[in-house]
Amino acid sequence: MRNYIFGKNTIANALAHNESICEVYLTPSFKDERISSLLRKSKVKSYVKSIREVEEMVGKVNHQGVVALIEEYKYVPIEDMIKKVEGKKDALFVMLDGIEDPHNLGAILRSVDAFGADGVIIGANRAAKLNATVAKVSTGAIEYVDVAMVTNLTQTINKLKEEGFWVVSSDGSATKDYREIDYNMRTLLVIGSEGFGISKLVLKNSDFITKIPMVGHVNSLNASVACALYLATIYAYRNPLK
Repeated sequence: MRNYIFGKNTIANALAHNESICEVYLTPSFKDERISSLLRKSKVKSYVKSIREVEEMVGKVNHQGVVALIEEYKYVPIEDMIKKVEGKKDALFVMLDGIEDPHNLGAILRSVDAFGADGVIIGANRAAKLNATVAKVSTGAIEYVDVAMVTNLTQTINKLKEEGFWVVSSDGSATKDYREIDYNMRTLLVIGSEGFGISKLVLKNSDFITKIPMVGHVNSLNASVACALYLATIYAYRNPLK
């Protein structure tokens, strides 16, 4: 099934790194030399469409005058993700448990790319999937981050444990500060949904259950913000200033 993506940064990254773009549609007033250059290099066909025609494709969104038709986003088999980090002592995967908002997923992909994590794992059920909204929010990170979709999170956790991964989960009821963990290890970071948190079985199979200390009046963070804080902390822990 084909999808539409939109926005300058999203399509620029897709043209540079995604071989599944079929066609690009531009509004009459659209001008962007970066995208024009990428179109010439990629030899992807482009067509001028009216704003009304573009909105019929993607709705009244901030498309910035450029839309692309692409093949369906492909997920990476979890076995391939594991093989890709074979021998890497500080491999880092992010597992999302029940994240249903595509805006959260897109923002998380952006943070995963920014802080150099090795991939994202999502469930096949009760989870946001890769789509145009995720692509737009990720500002192109969707083209760089490996995403695996699995049918059973707990079985995947056990598989990763066999590969030497330690499971660090984020949960508001935890007593351990997330800064107490020694992240110089193969790490699977688990982030749950804002409404339901991490499922009991996943928590049961976690090695460390941690939380971000907060002193304000609101005692919870957006899932993508929490993920970004964890990833930034892990990066800082592994790359201390000299």
